[in-house]
Amino acid sequence: MPESTHPAQPAAQWVCTSEALEERGRAVAFDVLQYREPARAFALRFDGQVVAYLNRCAHVPTEMDWQEGEFLDRDKRYIMCSIHGAVYDPLTGRCVTGMCGRMGLTKLEVQEREGKVYWYPSRDTRPVFED
Repeated sequence: MPESTHPAQPAAQWVCTSEALEERGRAVAFDVLQYREPARAFALRFDGQVVAYLNRCAHVPTEMDWQEGEFLDRDKRYIMCSIHGAVYDPLTGRCVTGMCGRMGLTKLEVQEREGKVYWYPSRDTRPVFED
């Protein structure tokens, strides 16, 4: 499978090894550009799936982790903003409760293969350093 199918689209970006993402554990943070502005993103494993989002609360665009890589609530059921208490579904990024209303997290396309996790840049989110 090719890393990139469109010449203008950047190739898949390595995020971490699969074993770095424990089920409902600490997320792995990585840097992206969103609309040419630096932003943090994170990948985590939930119900066996690897998901990734921009590290920005939909209520107020601030980073959400309690401590580096800690995004899940005490029961490890939801992503919760440490600043506002907004609660998101880990698999979809949709707001469950709180000040996020109908907004949700910005989901990033990730894929796990051969023991590694890759992020696929989009039109809106790009690698910090492009070749």
